[in-house]
Amino acid sequence: MVNFGYSKSDYEILTPCEKAFIYKAWENKVVSDSTVLRDAVLNAISNSLRKKNKRFIRLWKKKQKKANKDVVKENLHVIEEAEKKEGKRWVGLIYQTNGLTPPGRKGGRKRV
Repeated sequence: MVNFGYSKSDYEILTPCEKAFIYKAWENKVVSDSTVLRDAVLNAISNSLRKKNKRFIRLWKKKQKKANKDVVKENLHVIEEAEKKEGKRWVGLIYQTNGLTPPGRKGGRKRV
């Protein structure tokens, strides 16, 4: 039981049920580690054999939290009220303070 940090006397004190839980936890860890390794190897192989202009496949996918619809509706309502009072100048200010240039119009023609 060296891998778990137990001495022989600590291990002998454990009940058979506790030992079974420890073995099951170890088994779950081994399965998890081997699954991650398998996924990493499969991902590396598929990325190395991908076509020239195809996107790179990421190993880890970020999970997005579901938004609270009530909060989103209230935020949109506040934004709409602010736009009615002050206009859409706030969008340009956000780009300016972050040192970014606002995106241009698509299509090539500018409105006059």
